[in-house]
Amino acid sequence: MFQESLIRLRAGLHPLDRPPTGAGWNQADLIDLLPASVRLVEAAVLVGLVDRPQGVQVLLTRRTDGLRNHAGQVSFPGGRVEAADFDATATALRETFEEVGVVPTQVTPLGLLDPLVTITGFRVLPVVATIDADYVARPDPSEVAEVFEVPLDFLLDPQNLARQEVEHRGRARTILEYRWPSQRIWGVTAAILLNFRERVAAITDRQG
Repeated sequence: MFQESLIRLRAGLHPLDRPPTGAGWNQADLIDLLPASVRLVEAAVLVGLVDRPQGVQVLLTRRTDGLRNHAGQVSFPGGRVEAADFDATATALRETFEEVGVVPTQVTPLGLLDPLVTITGFRVLPVVATIDADYVARPDPSEVAEVFEVPLDFLLDPQNLARQEVEHRGRARTILEYRWPSQRIWGVTAAILLNFRERVAAITDRQG
């Protein structure tokens, strides 16, 4: 069943060897929050899927409170693209090993989601992959405070994604948020999960 789901899921992703180009899908929302002269820093994250008896889980981390960017927030393993990285997939695999201790041989990349822009000046490309269920998390305490899993079904259910309208710099903004016991999944991570859900829904609609 899991393998059949992966075949359908792959159809909704960008191929690994043909990454999407251009600005992030959410750039219009941030156009007045970033300096016009900003040069976006390329980054990648790993959206890791783990097949468990109770259903597919998504691997997430909570960042330590002392980090410069997104301190204390729930996030996917990932970071900026380094010169030695062949592509975004290489970045995601390297960062997942460095932050969580999951070795690349336990990860099977499937495809890419749409890029998105952060208010901290990154253009993030999410890499969707499976992770062996027998992985052992060994978080780097300088970056990761906690590693946990959330059911994919919960994250794909539209009823579990809250939208809060706020006013900032003269116009309405939408804050996305999932409430999972003891964890607040919001911001960039929630936006990536929304894009994931929309791409899964689109391929499901096409396939009937």
